[in-house]
Amino acid sequence: MLFQKKAAEQSRVLPAHIGIIMDGNGRWAKKRGLPRSAGHRAGAGNFRTITRYASQIGVKYLTVYAFSTENWRRPQEEVGALMTLFRQYLEEALRDFMDENIRVRFIGDVSRFPEELRELIREVEEASAPKTGMVLNLAMNYGGRAEIARAAQLLASDVKAGKVREEEVDEKIFSGYLYTAGQPDPDLIIRPSGEERLSNFLLWQSAYAEFVYFDILWPDFRPRDLERAISIYSSRKRRFGGV
Repeated sequence: MLFQKKAAEQSRVLPAHIGIIMDGNGRWAKKRGLPRSAGHRAGAGNFRTITRYASQIGVKYLTVYAFSTENWRRPQEEVGALMTLFRQYLEEALRDFMDENIRVRFIGDVSRFPEELRELIREVEEASAPKTGMVLNLAMNYGGRAEIARAAQLLASDVKAGKVREEEVDEKIFSGYLYTAGQPDPDLIIRPSGEERLSNFLLWQSAYAEFVYFDILWPDFRPRDLERAISIYSSRKRRFGGV
């Protein structure tokens, strides 16, 4: 039995960068006859649990899809409830979460958020900047296509200004204009809720990521499910287009 446990531990390959599409909050609430906002509250609580667990087991980078560029189309009441949850999380991060050795970064166009929220985002990023542990990327008002378009605009501007020569432009240089510049691409993308699509999440960065989905709604996703996803990831042979 001990031998089997040691063999399992040796075969476990921990991804350096994990992306999670936190999906299913609304359906979780509907199944229980609750408003969608209750599902988002449950999902926010689970986000804290999974983030802490990922940090504890040694994940270097965790990127979570919190609010997409398309989520603004949801009912105004639901969007308002999400903004309140974001504010509560950021206030908690400044008060309690700073005890964790986690650096928090925000990826996406945060300029559309209310001024109070933008100020909290700035404070959390600055307060966690000295942290040396896991980097947590919170994708808020984020869309993969919008990110690529933004990177292309910034790169074109630098080419025009003579900061970059046109003939120098390659994938590595382009990646330096993305929100995740300087970070490794995700090794593993996880999507609870049963859906099997990326939904505009890290489109450029996920070119060779392993994708694992579960028929589990996000508020019910547990650390054991994260371990199961890592086990599935460990069992795959990543060829990156080779043999």
